[in-house]
Amino acid sequence: MATLLLFGPARTAAGRRSVTIDAASLGELCRVACEELGPEFEAVLSASAVWVNGEPASGDPAIGERDEVAVVPPVSGGA
Repeated sequence: MATLLLFGPARTAAGRRSVTIDAASLGELCRVACEELGPEFEAVLSASAVWVNGEPASGDPAIGERDEVAVVPPVSGGA
């Protein structure tokens, strides 16, 4: 089972910091996460960057049981 790490609005929408999901690919993991965590999470995910094991994800890579997938919503700030 891969660990899905949630930050900022993704954490708020999901109501937790992380979740473990059994999935063979990033696309499957995201689909299952949206089903489990609901439409608010799905909306945040659609606007977020997704990283796999500390690297930006592209395409639909395979996911293993020890992989960490991070959902990093856009941030704003400044002084």
